[in-house]
Formats: sequence, C-alpha cells, structure tokens
Amino acid sequence: MVSVATELFISVVANENCDLLRIAAWLVGGILPMVGTRRDIVFGGLALLGAGAVSKPAFAAAASYFDGTAVDNGVTFKKTNFSKIDKQWRRQVVKYFSSEPIGTVVVDTRNHFLYLIMENKTAIRYGVGVGKEGFKWFGRATIDAKSLWPRWTPPPEMRKRHPELPEFVDGGSPKNPLGPRAMYLHRDGVDTGYRFHGTLEPGSIGKDASSGCIRMFNEDAIDLYQRCPIGTAVQVLPHIADQAEKATQVSQASPVE
Repeated sequence: MVSVATELFISVVANENCDLLRIAAWLVGGILPMVGTRRDIVFGGLALLGAGAVSKPAFAAAASYFDGTAVDNGVTFKKTNFSKIDKQWRRQVVKYFSSEPIGTVVVDTRNHFLYLIMENKTAIRYGVGVGKEGFKWFGRATIDAKSLWPRWTPPPEMRKRHPELPEFVDGGSPKNPLGPRAMYLHRDGVDTGYRFHGTLEPGSIGKDASSGCIRMFNEDAIDLYQRCPIGTAVQVLPHIADQAEKATQVSQASPVE
C-alpha cells in the first residue's frame, strides 16, 4: 500500500491540491496541523509514508475510482470505475449549438465540460477538471503537438514553489499525472504551457483542481487524442465572466453562440 500512498502524494503535489494533501496526510496515519505550511504538510506526510503508517481502509475511497486494468501501447494502467462517476461527467454525444467549425474543441471551464464540435449541431462532451483560482486561463490555441504516454517534467515555476518534486517522471509511470496522453496547446507556434491530458485522480473531474491544464479521464484523453489531429483549433472560455481579467489570457476569447 505504500506505493499507492506515494502515488497519491505525488499526484496532489503535482496538481497543487493543498486540501487533498492535508487529507492524504491525515489518512496515512496522523493529523497534521491545518495551519501548517504546504512544505510542512508534504514532508510530514512523506515521513508518515516512510514509517509505513498506511492502512487499506485509508485509501478505499481513492481506490474505488478504479476498477481493473487495461493495456495501451504496451503500458498497463488502471481503468476508471465509471460506475462511481456521476453520469454528467461521462463521455456522451449532446446537442450543441456553436458558431465554431466542425472539429473545433471548446472548453467550458465554468461548467467543467470539453466539447468536440460534430456535425448536425452535436458535440462529443467530456467532463474535465480545470485550473484552480490563480491558474485559470482562457483564449484560443491549437493542438500543435501530441504525445503517447508522455514524460512529465514539472515546469520551473512549479519546482521553484515545490523543490521536493522530481526533475521528471517517465511516461507510463503510475506516478505520472499526465496519464496516457497529452495534447499540447500552442498559439502562433509558441507553446502556451497548457495541455489536455489524463489524470491520476478521476474524482477531480468536474472540479477546479489543476494548475491550469485541462485534465480528463484517462479513457477520454485516449479518445480525444484519436479524434484531434495536429492543428485542431481550441477555444477555452472564461471560467467566470467577472473574473476574466484575473485569468491568464492566451488571447481574446469570443463567446460561443
């Protein structure tokens, strides 16, 4: 169980989820001070992990989001237990009226949905997790690079905030927060630093949980990857209209009709 605990810790650290980090630290054997610094929580929690203070019931809730394994391009990964996922977050075809061309990806960050525009005023809708306060962004971009089982390299600004993070995590590792696929968003040929990717935390879909990237169920990341060629247009809508000026703007966003 220690490996499961470690996976949970690297996931919450990588995704800047301080509340989950406190909960995880409590679950693995001790209640850490609720007013402690994030670094205190990280090292205190890892110390508990090192002491082996882990029990099966402690991770039952997290484990319930997974059910069995699957193999993708030679990598074995945990399958999402969709019976534990609210139906609204599951991949489905919906009616969707938009002025965007067919094949465009539109991300509604306020409602935590990603739409792939299809024919006949329909779209494939995916539930997503989006950036927390301070990491939200919006605007237009294109998918200019894609990767199968990508290596995760924490950006310099993240490692500066959290030097305990590794320099990188190899693709296919159960500790890699990008999951099985990553689609890299560029604007005018320049990498924005934001991606569509999978997740180690299925329970975070439908929430403000990431550092700005758009996270998806691993199965959905695989599905979207197959449907979106290089050059796919992307529009990310403002999270909340009155907070748009506080967001990191990739470019001026036009509202979808």
